[in-house]
Amino acid sequence: MATPAPRLLLIDSYDSFTHNLASLCKRAIPRSHIHIVKNDALSITTLAPLLKHFDAIVVGPGPGSPDNPRDVGILKDVWHVSPDLLTPVFGVCLGLQSLAIEFGAQIKRLNVVKHGQVCRVDHLGSDIFTNVGDVHAVRYHSLHVHLPAQSDIVPLAWSDDAEDNGRVLMACKHHSKPFWAVQYHPESVCTQGGGEDVVRNFWRLASDWSSANGRTVAPWDPDVEAVIGPSWPNVRPEIDATGEERSVPVCTRVLHIHPPDINRVCEMLGVEDDSTDFVMLDSAASPGRFSIVGCLTPTSPKIAYSVGDDAVKVQRGSDVIFEELGSLDIWAWLAAFMRKHKAHGGTPEIPFWGGLVGYLSYELGVQTLSPLPPRPDLSTRHPDVNLVLVERSIVIDKQEGKVYIQSIFPADLVWPANMSAKLRALADPATDRTAPPAPKPPKPDAAPPSPAITLPDRAAYIAKIAAAKEALFAGDSYELCVTAPTRVVAPKAASAPARGTSSSWALYKALRRRNPAPHAAYVRLHPSTLVASSPERFLAYARAPDARCELRPIKGTVRKAPGVGRAEATARLAGSTKEVAENLMIVDLIRHDLHGAVGEDVCVRQFCAVEEYETVWQLVSVVEGRPETSVRARAGAEIGWEVLRACLPPGSMTGAPKKRSVEILRELEGAERGVYSGVMGYADVGGGGDWAVIIRSCFKYDDKPTPPAPPGAGAYAPNGLADCPRFSGTRHGGTNGRVGGNGGPPHTNGTASGHGSINGRDTNGHDGTLNGNRTFNGNGPLNGHDPHQASGRTESLIDEWTLGAGGAITALSDPVAEWEEMLVKVESVLPAFADLESF
Repeated sequence: MATPAPRLLLIDSYDSFTHNLASLCKRAIPRSHIHIVKNDALSITTLAPLLKHFDAIVVGPGPGSPDNPRDVGILKDVWHVSPDLLTPVFGVCLGLQSLAIEFGAQIKRLNVVKHGQVCRVDHLGSDIFTNVGDVHAVRYHSLHVHLPAQSDIVPLAWSDDAEDNGRVLMACKHHSKPFWAVQYHPESVCTQGGGEDVVRNFWRLASDWSSANGRTVAPWDPDVEAVIGPSWPNVRPEIDATGEERSVPVCTRVLHIHPPDINRVCEMLGVEDDSTDFVMLDSAASPGRFSIVGCLTPTSPKIAYSVGDDAVKVQRGSDVIFEELGSLDIWAWLAAFMRKHKAHGGTPEIPFWGGLVGYLSYELGVQTLSPLPPRPDLSTRHPDVNLVLVERSIVIDKQEGKVYIQSIFPADLVWPANMSAKLRALADPATDRTAPPAPKPPKPDAAPPSPAITLPDRAAYIAKIAAAKEALFAGDSYELCVTAPTRVVAPKAASAPARGTSSSWALYKALRRRNPAPHAAYVRLHPSTLVASSPERFLAYARAPDARCELRPIKGTVRKAPGVGRAEATARLAGSTKEVAENLMIVDLIRHDLHGAVGEDVCVRQFCAVEEYETVWQLVSVVEGRPETSVRARAGAEIGWEVLRACLPPGSMTGAPKKRSVEILRELEGAERGVYSGVMGYADVGGGGDWAVIIRSCFKYDDKPTPPAPPGAGAYAPNGLADCPRFSGTRHGGTNGRVGGNGGPPHTNGTASGHGSINGRDTNGHDGTLNGNRTFNGNGPLNGHDPHQASGRTESLIDEWTLGAGGAITALSDPVAEWEEMLVKVESVLPAFADLESF
């Protein structure tokens, strides 16, 4: 009779490395089944009788302190079950701390926090370290345990932090009970030694103890699974590939022509008509390859959903219906929608044959982790899901020099032929010469007003960094990505109202010229418009049967400047303990997210490589995964939606552990991020998808004013910013006003006037500064009037944009340097507003 497969219970304290630990256990303990349960999901009264069905318990890491009951839940009780229920336990990080303090140890703060740092671990070579060689392990902790002289806890390993913290306990065991634990993270991708070998030793010791003490494991019972849940990995019932499924053939025409300029393609398709919807995903820089232009029809289905709604809005032209979610969540609804809109027979190497294009907000991802508090008036709320079904498309392959015209409409033969002729004409140099551009209107006598730019307040932002660092020291997080919005009230380009064209499209072209990016986008799905130049792929997933998933987190940024070449950037980024630690924490977090969705097959293909972009150098890692057969069988071709759900919001925009981090950030930032920090991209009708993080971007809503700046918000060249050379604004008057220019009247209401450099062009055509030509008071009006009424203008001549920026805060962060890094990111977008008149 075959020996039953080992069965382990992994108690999760809401950590973002739990699935990495589960994967480590499955590798170290062959055939094992891992059941994961939250530390507050069951009472010890409910859990204790079920322990007889498990061979061992693993107590995972987590945020907080072991002496806080809310942080540890049932952990404190696991160590004290009755002798007849005693079960071998292996603890990690918080697991070690909980074990130690339950048997007399004290919990203390480290003098110098160790988050994402690799340290040498000295061990005795016995117990769980038998036949284990050198250990260089990743540590994620700000708290440590101090053992009394007489203790039931026996030390097994230490790290010598020298003058930082002295000797810190890294591993221990209970002197008589079957409890072992490590402080470091054996599951981290950068831990060398002390990982699988230590877990295998634990399993040997646990098995020996059970045999010596007559402990036998009760047969598995479906009733236990009903309480504990299925083993990892598993697919949520909502996402099971059931229900209606349809598939249509893809009609494709391939043009072997020099690809025409994508801006001209979009303008030929009507992008300058601001009253219409338009979507374009643009690989404007390396390593991007494919650019996608959606050729929307008046009845292209638009999908909108806001967190908390019971229904999804589906609009086809003037027809609007609300589809009830019922027992589904939005992710299962989207998967079911795509099963009804599948296609086959497209060109395999082209990643997009048609499908949903648009954006998903930051809050959509947060809701999965930590439900949002009640939101304001539903009538003024904007969608967290804003997508359109693209049934006709143009895909430009800039690597191979081909253009693909595609349709998933049945028997759609005329449109591809007509579009083919138009694109050939557009790509023909002779046609190009004989088609003069539309004449621009004469320049107005007076220069247009400069944008009113409200930056985050420097002091308030630095105070948030200080508060974030206190959360790190307290053990509540390892890393926090603190962000803040910059508001821009910008007059439309002078040519836009005269020609009936789109100022947002002009802004996109200006941003593309200034900051070309591999994941650029222009997404206008009314009432929202997103203008993006993102360098960061969030998640790409291939069509079945491969279904490979790839994430490319970016953490670590250095602005390009004279003398800052690859060697210098590499020294500052890959050679920085702080930058590598930031990147490592997000890589480990992403591995956890991906393991949670696809199972064991996850690897880090690239770790902390320095990549070059138009305006910055970035530290980039690449994490890949493939769904297990059982997962793919249950989720079907729409596994991508489940991976996307599991991985949002982007870990590079939150920190780790993710759940506790987003809760802390919600309190620190005081407002929703909206589109910023979400993702944009597509879900393909063939089952693939590609989504980018919404950074280096700006967005606007046309159906309501931009929310007011938070209390204490700063201004363009505000108090505290004048010492920043690239924002070399001279201020006159009050301390919290916005920058004005040379031509406005004096003010006495706290208005600042002067020059504010945004590395754009000034009104005299000089590079480097945008000199204001109008002054405006601290509430945003131009010339002392409401911006919507300035100089007799109507509201339609003003755009109100929001762009977010921030950075990862760790225990090693310098607040002033973090403020500077945030400005570098703002700088990548802000100069585009100076160039509007060029388009």
